[in-house]
This record gives sequence, C-alpha cells and structure tokens, in this order.
Amino acid sequence: MKNIELDKYGYYRVAASTPIIRVADVEFNKSQHIEALEAASDGAGAQLMVFPELSLTGYTAADLFFQQNLLEKSIEALVEIATECRTLKINAIVGLPISQNGRLFNAAAFISGGMIVGIVPKTFLCNADEYYEERWFTSANDAIEDSILIDGNLVPFGNDIIFQDAKNPKIKIGIEICEDLWVMKPPSSDLASAGCSIICNLSASNEYIGKTDARVSIVESQSKRIIGAYVYASSGPTESSTDTVFSGHSMVFENGEMLEELEKFKFESDFSLADIDIDLIENQRRRNHSFTVSKLDKVYRIIKIQNYFGAPAEFLERQYKTCPYFESDTDFMQSLEVREVIEIQKTALSTRLRAINCKNVVVGLSGGLDSTLALLIILESFKQLELSHTGIHVITMPGFGTSERTRGNAEKLCEALDIECKTINIDKAVRQHFDDIGHDEQIKDVTYENSQARERTQILMDYANKVCGIVIGTGDMSEIALGWSTYNGDQMSMYNPNSGVPKTIVQKVVKYFADEIYYDGVSKILTDVCDTPISPELLPTDAEGDIEQKTEDTIGPYELHDFFLYHVLHSNFTPEKIIFVAELAFEDKYSTEDISKWLKLFYRRFITQQFKRSAIPDGPKVFTISLSPRAQLKMPSDASFNLWKMEK
Repeated sequence: MKNIELDKYGYYRVAASTPIIRVADVEFNKSQHIEALEAASDGAGAQLMVFPELSLTGYTAADLFFQQNLLEKSIEALVEIATECRTLKINAIVGLPISQNGRLFNAAAFISGGMIVGIVPKTFLCNADEYYEERWFTSANDAIEDSILIDGNLVPFGNDIIFQDAKNPKIKIGIEICEDLWVMKPPSSDLASAGCSIICNLSASNEYIGKTDARVSIVESQSKRIIGAYVYASSGPTESSTDTVFSGHSMVFENGEMLEELEKFKFESDFSLADIDIDLIENQRRRNHSFTVSKLDKVYRIIKIQNYFGAPAEFLERQYKTCPYFESDTDFMQSLEVREVIEIQKTALSTRLRAINCKNVVVGLSGGLDSTLALLIILESFKQLELSHTGIHVITMPGFGTSERTRGNAEKLCEALDIECKTINIDKAVRQHFDDIGHDEQIKDVTYENSQARERTQILMDYANKVCGIVIGTGDMSEIALGWSTYNGDQMSMYNPNSGVPKTIVQKVVKYFADEIYYDGVSKILTDVCDTPISPELLPTDAEGDIEQKTEDTIGPYELHDFFLYHVLHSNFTPEKIIFVAELAFEDKYSTEDISKWLKLFYRRFITQQFKRSAIPDGPKVFTISLSPRAQLKMPSDASFNLWKMEK
C-alpha cells in the first residue's frame, strides 16, 4: 500500500537511533547525528528521532566530563544540529552534558523547528557496580533554576516538561534517561498520567549475559503499564570498551508490543523506525479505569513542538496480524497459546460442574466445528474431574439440511472416542410443528430454519432434565457477535465454554486436537471436520447430498469478521481505520470494496443483534474481549447503528 496519510489515521513515526561515535570527539559525533537525521527525515519520513544518553560526547567520557572545552563544544554542536533540523523538518532529542550554576547534568535536549525548546536532565543517577554517575552529575531534583541560557535564548530546564504537538494535542512526549526507567517509580509513570502518549528514553545500557532479556522485559512492562509508546535509544559498541561493552540495543514498544528492535553489536550507524498508533493509545487509556484515576504527583510545563507531517508515506512501519487474538506469529508459540485456550475452557466447565455437583452433561453434536470443540472440551473437563464418560450424553439430531458428511463425522467421532451417541431425527417433530402453526414447509424462510433450531434445543433441555444434567452450549464468539443464532434456540444453553472463542480460533483449536492430542482415526475425523464448509444446515442439501447452505457465502469470511470484532471492541477504531488496517493485514486477499461490504454487514448485525447477547448463558472470557453483558460488553439492545451505516 502506498500514499499513506499517517496523520489521517493517527500515526506518529519515530526513530530510535544508535549512531557510531568517538568518545569525546564532539565534532565527529555531531556529523553522525546530522547524517542520521537526514536519513530519518528524507529517506524515512520520521517525525522524531531519539538519540542515546550523552550521545554528543559518548557516555563513557568519564572524568573528561569535567573539561570545560568538552562542555562548550557540546553546546555548540547542539546549536548546529538544531539549525540543521530546521531544514530537515524533523524533531530530535539529543543527549549531552549541560552545566548550570556550577552543577553538571546528564541531559536530553529537545529540538523542534530549528530551536532548542526544552532540556530534561536525568533524575535518578546510577551509582552502583560499574556505574559512577554521581561522581560527575547532579540529579534533576537538585537543579536550582527552571531555565538555562543557550545561544542567547532562555530554554526551559527541568524534569517537569512535556512536549506537545502543535497540531495534534494527543501527541504528548515525555523524556526519561536510562536509570530513570529502572527505579521503583519511574518518571514515565507520572508523565503518562499527565497525558504523555510517547515516552523517550535516552540510554547507555551496557551488555552482559542476561541483560538483553531484562532490558526488553522492563521496557515491555513499562509500556504496558502506562498504556503508551516507549522509544528506547541506547549507546552502541563504539563507546569505550575499557570496562564494559555497549550493544546499541534500541527498540520501540507500544502497550507491551514490540514494534521494532535494532540489531545489536553493529559498528555502523543505524536506527529503528516505527509508526506509533496515537489513536489506539488514547482509545485503550479511555477504557482503562485504573489509568484514568491515576493521581499526579507534580505539575508539568507544556511546550509546543512542530508537526512535520509531509508527503504521504509509502509504507506503514508496523504490521497488523490477520489473527490479532494471538500474540505470536510462529507455529510453536501459537500452539502454546492454543493449549492455554483449551485450559481456560476446560477449567471453566470443570469449575461449573464442581460447583453444582453435576456429573452429567448433554451436548448436541452436528459434526461441525463448534459442537466438535464443545465435545472435546467436555472430554478434557471430565478427565480433569475424573468423571466417567457415561455422564457425557451426545445427541445428534439430523434434520432437513443435514449432510451425510457432517452426520457421518459426528457418529464416527463418538465411536472413535468410545462415547455413546443417541440419534433423534427432528423431521417428524418439525413437520408437526409446521402443521400446528400453519406454516408451509415449502417456504424456506426464517420460520423454517428457526423451528429446527428450537426443536433441537427443546430436545437437549428436556433430555438434560431426564438425566439430571446440564446442556452445554456450542456457539462461538463470532456467531454471538453477528447474532448468527436462533433466539431461544442454539442461542440458549446452561453453560457455554465456546462463548469466548472466535470461529478462526475454534478451527485452530480443533486442528490442535487433531495434530497434537489425538491420533489415527480420531485425528482423521477432526481434520475432516476442520475442512468441512461452515453451515447451520437448516436448508436442504443439494442434489448430491452436499451442504448447500454455506455461512460464509451469506455473511462473509469469518477471518474478516473476527478481525473486525477485535478492532471494534479492543482497538475502538473508526470504520475508516478498520478498513485501512484490514487492507494492510490481508494485503491483496480482499479488495477494499469487499472489506467495506462485509464491515458494513458486521456493524449492522453486531449492533442490532445485541438483544440475543443480553440473554446469553454463562461462559468464560478467553481473550482480551468478551461479549458477555455481565462481564465486558454492556450495550443497549435497541441502540441505533446510523453512525456505522457507512453510506458515504
């Protein structure tokens, strides 16, 4: 995708730079900063570039920090870099030592519009093990004045500064320096509470075994805790190696997700580039009550910075997964997440059965994905509770649209699992019902379809009463979102372990059972279930006895609807942005027109079918979103969907 208007969709492009340096060679280091800024601005379209701690001098200058010549040259270099930034049209944060009132500060200078607009000194100085910062520097808390004169201009100075974009007030940037992040209460926590969506950390973090994992963990954790973006720029291997080695481990995180990470130990300048989703951060913060009630410990000064959104970008510097419910893209890691899905479903059902002292369950098995997963979860639960399989009552209820394939799979699966399966044909009962209510069987309308679904539910409910058990629901989260169920039919049960699992994940879980848990005959049947077209089988089969009624032909691809559902409820994106990110995620698989068409259908069904969700049975939350009216989605059943009609 080309010609992406980053500001239109709420993105802010940042770069975390690790330039090559020469310790104490300010002139050389200045040139490397300018080269990096040119590359980030002209070639990459970055709005902001963040450099490492003390990047103009090198972090390892040690007692050379006391040299007046080094300090003066650093200020001169900073002014020259600011002048270059005016032409390059990019904001920059540069690290350097700054002297004020006989005190030396480890500081970060913010450059915007060709001006040095603010300087933030380091608050927490590292003075343990190989670090001796208190030998040279003073904490920001001990600064006497809140401004400093640089090149004839009075510049705000202190750790109480926030930088805000002049055009987009949502873009607020806070600064902390290296050790500030590692203390019990980092400055970034208060900065985020004050509205900073982006935290920039100028760091000089050395390497030893295990340090990389610790560094990633703390940046990931803090970005998630503040529900914000964290831009971390660290010194590289051209720092002095007298006693330690620096790797240039720069990275960008957003709410616990790594957007970009720089390769370590490179003897050349480089930077990581990422597009931060400012709108997503704002949306997620609004939903989090713990964030909104966070108390501020200080008052901040707000400094306006330039907005440099220029020509549309050719690429978006971030990726969107087609399956956003899983954190990992690798097969191995996804298999671990699938296993956790099973554990949540199994434990939820086991807890309910233990609580009501129930040893009998009833489930309708159609041979489709959802009911198959429900049966597999029942088996796992009974194993966990050490209950006899005689308490599992499986009923298959063929009707007008049942295919030989699904019925055969249902019967063969029960046989392979050594579970008794009872067959009750509903044709006669439904025809009697048609006679009772005066419905013509040849009219294949909603009455025709729903009568079958409700007949099946009646059978299951009454049979559960007979065996003193409960009916296990089978409907998945995708169907619940779309209202793709019959009210008081398959919409109803006594407990539904599938209610928190979207259809695309149901497929993955059943496939996992086929590949990792069961073998031979059972595995083959489960694989065929996964390959069977998704259908409620409420309309007659075709002339060959195959499934004629295919759900995705009517309502669209489930992978799209699951994608929509996630970004509607988790990301709270606008329809326009959902279309945009869907185009990125699915690339050329679906046209913009198709995505728009199915999204329009999604909104219509999602909003108008809330009345079914208002009465859904209990069932566990499995992913970050839930449709339960008791847990997460509290929505009126009669809301208007005019705002989401997408008629333009």
